[in-house]
Amino acid sequence: MNESASPRLKFLPISVFATVMGMTGLTIAWEKAQVLHGFSGVADVLLAVTALLFAVLLLAYGSKLVLYRAEVLKELHHPVRLSFFPTISISLVLLSIATLEVSHGLSELLWLGGSALHLLFTLYVLSAWINHEHFQIQHMNPAWFIPVVGNILVPIAGVAHGHVEVSWFFFSIGLLFWLVLLTIVFYRIIFHSPLPGKLVPTLFILIAPPAVGFIAYLKLTGGVDVFARLLYYSGLFITLLLFTQVRRFARLKFFLSWWAYSFPLAAITIATFALYQQLGHSPLLWLGRVLLVVLTVLLAMLLLRTAMAVKRGEICVAED
Repeated sequence: MNESASPRLKFLPISVFATVMGMTGLTIAWEKAQVLHGFSGVADVLLAVTALLFAVLLLAYGSKLVLYRAEVLKELHHPVRLSFFPTISISLVLLSIATLEVSHGLSELLWLGGSALHLLFTLYVLSAWINHEHFQIQHMNPAWFIPVVGNILVPIAGVAHGHVEVSWFFFSIGLLFWLVLLTIVFYRIIFHSPLPGKLVPTLFILIAPPAVGFIAYLKLTGGVDVFARLLYYSGLFITLLLFTQVRRFARLKFFLSWWAYSFPLAAITIATFALYQQLGHSPLLWLGRVLLVVLTVLLAMLLLRTAMAVKRGEICVAED
């Protein structure tokens, strides 16, 4: 193996799969927009690019597992990076949603693999939290929501494939631990030292559980009721709250953690389009369009900044 490539592979972070989550979220958002506006093409291109990205990253991280097993185990026991392992299973579940209208069979295969793997990751992560010996309150950050979000995603394609009770099972897990972790996260943010700059972008993850929860609940029940509104509008409020902090986010140095902006913003965009389809209120359509523009510009910027960081050798380097 090339000597310069080998060390880069050794330090390939598990958090790199957050890029797939962001790209798949953008793909699904454009699929929703296409349904509402009657044009096509953008989502198909995005889906192909995202699938290729996932395949490349899976191959790369699989190579790291074979060649640098100790480094993978180190991440698997890290209080922060541990929560990013479920981004692999979440990527599979998201791809199952994105391919639902393309190939029902492929979608179900991705859904089955992603859901089963995510259940294993959830059990592992929760067991690690329960039996830990070194976690501190300072280790707690919104990235801990990632295993939870994956469970809430499962019903979105699961109901379409006829797995209704299994979908309720995953939804229940996600909803329960979202509320538990939300309380702990706000306690940590308010009463303890601020998040390190590198983890500040993970605050956007707070948007994802209620936004994704709304979409999943809509699939499970088929309509908008009081609880559905509670989920959507709480996600929208968190989005507005975080947009008031835009200057703080803009001053941050670029890290791979910036990709934490992408999927949650995609989730609230998709949720807004979904609510418009149910209620037909034109302000929701306009809000969805604005969010889609912001999301698309954000993803273009993230791709550019990531490419620049890779070129400069700022990614896949040893970290503390």
